Amino acid sequence: MAVQEMRRSTHGGGCTCEACPHGAREGHRRAVAAFLELRDEFAAGQGLPAAVARSAGASRQWVSDELTQSAVTAAERGREAGHSWLYLLSRRAVLAVWIAAGILLVVQVATALGTGWSTARTTGLLAAVVLAALLTLAARGQSLRGGLLAPLVGEDNRLSTSRTVPCAWLLLTAFAVLLPTLRLAATAPGPERAALHQGLELGRALPLLIVLALTSAVAVLVRRVVSVRILGQRLQKLPADRPRGADLLTDDAGRGSFPDAQYVLMSTVTLSFVAVTLARFPDRLPQLPWALTLLTGLSAAVYLAGKYAEGSRPVVLSVVRIREPGDLDASIRTGDDIEIRGVGFVPPGAQTPEMLARLVVRIGSVHVHVPLVPVAGGFRNPSDLVLTVPVPADVEPGRIEVQVITAAGVESNRCTIDVAE
Repeated sequence: MAVQEMRRSTHGGGCTCEACPHGAREGHRRAVAAFLELRDEFAAGQGLPAAVARSAGASRQWVSDELTQSAVTAAERGREAGHSWLYLLSRRAVLAVWIAAGILLVVQVATALGTGWSTARTTGLLAAVVLAALLTLAARGQSLRGGLLAPLVGEDNRLSTSRTVPCAWLLLTAFAVLLPTLRLAATAPGPERAALHQGLELGRALPLLIVLALTSAVAVLVRRVVSVRILGQRLQKLPADRPRGADLLTDDAGRGSFPDAQYVLMSTVTLSFVAVTLARFPDRLPQLPWALTLLTGLSAAVYLAGKYAEGSRPVVLSVVRIREPGDLDASIRTGDDIEIRGVGFVPPGAQTPEMLARLVVRIGSVHVHVPLVPVAGGFRNPSDLVLTVPVPADVEPGRIEVQVITAAGVESNRCTIDVAE
């Protein structure tokens, strides 16, 4: 038993220490597994107490409450695992920067065997060390936010495409400026020094500066557009548990996004061209062709237009009474189940059980939480197009307004129904 306990306390797959990243991830996996097991058990009609098994409404509400509590626990464990992952990533990102500097040293030494060492190689290594040291200092104050990735993480805790692209251009431009700057410091006055000054002229660097300014402006505009649309309730935004690399190419729901993908692809191609040019001619700033500059600007415009176009408000189209098999058609009364038909009830990023449990329907002055109805592999209720809720006994007969409030806090339009006595 002692040996088994020692094995469980190690930072492997079975670690349960909540103070370390491994234990947080293991706790999240166990919470998710417990929720899935509970959901499938209820979907199969098992695990219901005898006190509520005879009433369809009571059993549905009891199942929904149990699933909600389990989903909240899994979400809390997920957020803890996300914080631990960011802390671990901050350390690994700094290590990756210094490994890249070491790889550059190995490449420089290998290529210098036949041609000999030069001042350009020395300044290249020195520029890499200076840039790595600056990045390390910048990462120390943001270890809990991801270190070097902190500027790339948006307010929704996802990797931001609009921030990542200009940051990549900024790093490459800073390295390209450091190379001739350090060579100028080590070069005596003469023709070589004059050539280095010519390599820093505005005419050569203008396309590169335009791309850097354009991508930075897009990042600022996108943040402004998203903020205004959220405050105007025209965009539903929900936070993620942790950033993922796939966020650069997908939307909040994890589906592939054409505006994001083409922006990243075009920027990667252009950055590769600039990096190759810099490797061939390290004594001057890379001269980006105007054709690539125009393509990058077009790609940024498409990305910005996609941000303007995304997002919508929830819309209630109709509300109908659900008729059970064998039941007669009748008016809506308290205790009946109603079906709310519309669109946008489950915004991107709200497909998790915890977010689904936050859906609320306002019937008159009564707030009704949408019950979770499990099926094998998922939920039958709620969905993005249809919500099923009971009409509580506190609802007064007469003309009543029905309104949906999503997990993002956005309210839909009001739909009027008649509740009979």
